[in-house]
Amino acid sequence: MGTTQEWPGGVEARPLSKTDTKAWAELLAAAEAVDDTGEHYSVEDLDDELEDPKVNIATDTIGLWVDGFMVGYGGVRGPDEVLDVHRVMTEGTIHPEWRRRGLGGALLTWLAERSTGLHQERHPEAPGEINNGVPSTNTIARDMMVARGFEPCRYFFTMQRQFQADPIPATPLPDGLRLVVFDWPYDEALRLAHNDAFRDHWGSTPKDAETWKTWFTGSRAFRPELSSIVLDGDEIAAYTLGYEYVADTEATGVKEVYVGQVGTRREYRGKGAGRAALAQVLRLAEGLGFQRSALDVDGENPTGALGLYQSLGFTTTKQSIRYRRAIA
Repeated sequence: MGTTQEWPGGVEARPLSKTDTKAWAELLAAAEAVDDTGEHYSVEDLDDELEDPKVNIATDTIGLWVDGFMVGYGGVRGPDEVLDVHRVMTEGTIHPEWRRRGLGGALLTWLAERSTGLHQERHPEAPGEINNGVPSTNTIARDMMVARGFEPCRYFFTMQRQFQADPIPATPLPDGLRLVVFDWPYDEALRLAHNDAFRDHWGSTPKDAETWKTWFTGSRAFRPELSSIVLDGDEIAAYTLGYEYVADTEATGVKEVYVGQVGTRREYRGKGAGRAALAQVLRLAEGLGFQRSALDVDGENPTGALGLYQSLGFTTTKQSIRYRRAIA
């Protein structure tokens, strides 16, 4: 299903392609400088986005151009499986110098229309929602979301931990559990453990082998030497996966390990397994010359993750808001 969106005069709208990634990276850099998202992207990072086998770039991406200059972009993606609600994730931004000219509203209309189409194509039997994450600093986008009938439904926090600050606390493990650094023979068992650990987390859906390979341990940014697993015999009890985003280091001058996933299977919660896995990653990163760690957390995480991270020295640096609107 296509869209019928009309764009302001002089704007060319077309799907993204790999020939656009340099301009796309420049657009995101301009937006980051104003919105302070803390996220930076290289051309290679954006190539990876367009190579995601689960995204149809011909129907689910859009680039906005004026006289050959990229002034905005948008994208839509949805999960393969639905557990309760089919949450269609949307993303996009308008170049700061082109805001308040009607482009943001037109882009949001396109995102909503395409999200509806994607929902009807994939999971019409389930309740559907359009979801969009907005940095708390982008008041233009926040006001527009509310004006278009979206409501805030979740708050996410970016947290950082400087390594030159306080020492990393001791994190003893219960008898019978042991810590190991990630190794490839654990990969498939880790995917299954992740699906188990996250099945009661809001918005999470099971990750198949293809998605795991694309965005988790198969990602260019994944660092096996900065990832740890807690084992109970041969069973995975908890884990922490570390990533290094080169574009962030180049933009900030700070060598940072990003903690992408911290998971504890339910029967091991409350025993310190997840805390030990995360602390191990922090120690490994500090030993390899990293200067800080960062992560993102759902403020309503059911496992009390916010308190766990604070206990290891993480502090909140940024906030983003998830907005939602039901698909009729």
